[in-house]
Amino acid sequence: MLEISSLGEAKQLGATAVTIGKFDGIHLGHLALIEELASAAKVHNLQSVLVTFDRHPDSLLNPARLKWPLIGPGQKADLVAQAGLDVMLTLTFDDALSKQSATDFVQEKLVDGLGAKVVIVGEDFRFGFEGAGDVSLLHDLGQQLGFEVRVIPSAALDGVKVSTSAIRDLLDSGAVKKAAEFLGRVHTTVGVIEHGLKIGRTIGFPTANMSREAEGYLPLDGVYAGWLIADGVRYPAAHSVGVNETFQAVPRLVESHVLDRKDLDFYDQVVTLEYVDFVRPSAKFDGVESLVAEIHRDLDKIRNILGA
Repeated sequence: MLEISSLGEAKQLGATAVTIGKFDGIHLGHLALIEELASAAKVHNLQSVLVTFDRHPDSLLNPARLKWPLIGPGQKADLVAQAGLDVMLTLTFDDALSKQSATDFVQEKLVDGLGAKVVIVGEDFRFGFEGAGDVSLLHDLGQQLGFEVRVIPSAALDGVKVSTSAIRDLLDSGAVKKAAEFLGRVHTTVGVIEHGLKIGRTIGFPTANMSREAEGYLPLDGVYAGWLIADGVRYPAAHSVGVNETFQAVPRLVESHVLDRKDLDFYDQVVTLEYVDFVRPSAKFDGVESLVAEIHRDLDKIRNILGA
């Protein structure tokens, strides 16, 4: 997949099929758009282009309402590439873009910039200055400017609309298993393993401490059953999210213990942590003995969940 960040880099693409959005979770709703895009591009012999932004519009327009993203830019690019699209164009969401009219956005970005022949959006799609553009206007512009518009209905699961905010709420409650249903995949955190306090090693449970610059929303503080993936190898693991108050308060992070292994060294490697199921909320223990006893109970539950 070609990753570009300007329309100038798109000149060589030729005619395209395009979808546009924040794509801040790549959940089931987003996947429906992506699948339709790939299909339209194949049928009409077009280049498939996903247009997104380098930041959430709220970071500029409504900072007080800004939430942490479910995925980072690297994760987004990987997921889009895995879906088989040809190009991901990441536009800089700056003051100029935020103030561009809906009509000018379509003319400049979609028609002149990308040569769009098919444009695929969700039913709630808004665009242009103050969100003035909607799917009705997009249809009108398509007729005027020579591109087809396809509107994909919102995805729903168990009567609940699939959305980034709904998935964030699930993760905030520790419901990673349910979040995976809304995402269409297990939720992950990806980042570099760094040196920590090495407390786990001293009590017989060495952990891989993920950098705080990692990508992927951290769920509710607690212990999770999951997998640690490094160099293509999947290890059954216990993930602990939060601060270690038994020993000392540290900034919120995730650390992972590979079951029944003390010989692994992941320092400075990029690893992926998959969250399979919630085990228990975080707790403060009155000493090392009670902590170790609880860890043994956690690991027994995790072995059962993972079948490891």
